Amino acid sequence: MNIRYGNADDVTMLSELGAKTFYDTFAKDNTPQNISLYMKKSFSTEIQLNELSRPDVLFLIAESEDEPVGYAKLKMNSNDESVKGIKVIEIERIYASQEYIGRGVGKELMKACINEAKQKDCNSIWLGVWEKNPRAINFYKKWGFREVGTHIFMLGDDPQRDFIMELNLA
Repeated sequence: MNIRYGNADDVTMLSELGAKTFYDTFAKDNTPQNISLYMKKSFSTEIQLNELSRPDVLFLIAESEDEPVGYAKLKMNSNDESVKGIKVIEIERIYASQEYIGRGVGKELMKACINEAKQKDCNSIWLGVWEKNPRAINFYKKWGFREVGTHIFMLGDDPQRDFIMELNLA
């Protein structure tokens, strides 16, 4: 497995892979209307191009045999009131293609995220995870993340509770 930085050539792939992985993960537990609203708001090629051009956003692409199988989106200096770190980075997304879940994509992406945070002298990484996603919560706990708070994540018109989880790197 190879992890590389995302670039402007990845716009279409990120749009398609982001939408597919989000849909595969959350569609069964949410209304089609709310899934559709969120996907339109989050995964268009225009939005991906804008995010790729931001200096505070970094994409890490996981590839297997030169095919994208997952990605992580990191956001510098993004904070939540419950996060204790001083210089922080947020894992805004960490997605793996359904057929690659359990095959090390998440592990390799998490290692790359932690490495990036350390290279940027961050003392903390944080993320929000839906309270109804026990598989992801357990994955993060295995890496040492701990729950430090909650916030509301709007999925379409449905306010959902996310656990805020933080990993202290100091």
